[in-house]
Amino acid sequence: MHGTMLPTVFLAHGSPMLAVENNAYTEAIGQLASSLPRPRGIVVFSGHYETIVPTVNETQRYEMIYDFYGFPDDLYRIQYPAVGDAHLAQRIERLLHSQSISYEVERGRGLDHGAWVILRLLYPKADIPVVTMSVTPGLLPREQYRLGQALADLRADDVLIVGSGGTVHNLRAIMWESDAVANWAESFDRWLEPVLKKWDLDALFDFRQQAPGADLAVPRRGEEHFIPLLYAMGAADRTRHAKRLHLSYRYGTLSHSIWLFE
Repeated sequence: MHGTMLPTVFLAHGSPMLAVENNAYTEAIGQLASSLPRPRGIVVFSGHYETIVPTVNETQRYEMIYDFYGFPDDLYRIQYPAVGDAHLAQRIERLLHSQSISYEVERGRGLDHGAWVILRLLYPKADIPVVTMSVTPGLLPREQYRLGQALADLRADDVLIVGSGGTVHNLRAIMWESDAVANWAESFDRWLEPVLKKWDLDALFDFRQQAPGADLAVPRRGEEHFIPLLYAMGAADRTRHAKRLHLSYRYGTLSHSIWLFE
């Protein structure tokens, strides 16, 4: 830890089944939560909240969004009664405005599974206020990163910034019955690890050209799960220390990774 600032985190939310499972990955998320100072608020960027313009969601009490189909009934009964934080949302808006970053405000949007699956694993009591923010695939990677930078001051105020997505997320290539991991999935994560640890932004922003398997790991028109990584990193730009706490795979082509930026 650097001073009193909270780290930022990137977590893969993977399959909604994580909400009812106990495995090495869910245990790793629980261990992460117990290792962090308790935040007074959480900002979550979910790959399932896509907009054209960066959007801050001012919601007082979140409804559940079950944005998935064909899963066991238990998943559709899960509740995560999170509350919002209007003051935190408005602080975010002021920070974006101060950096001349265009944004919009939404009111009343619920929690999609990219947010509630992760939050429930981190803080199952739903007793920490949450502000959700959108991802904007139309922006360049350096613009995504800059948006994260604009929120850096929140770290010193005990606000945990969470990016929820997946470094490798290709639903069309899923291997439901296989325990093997696709070579291109492993190759992409293997390329990404030293890039993040060295904080090599030139390579990161150019991942589409430089990373092996990039168009399979991060499908074109499917970047919404990779983008939350850029927000979490950007918010830790002043300290620039990256650590991968976990990496495993599901269905061959979904990576379960935990990155801590401090």
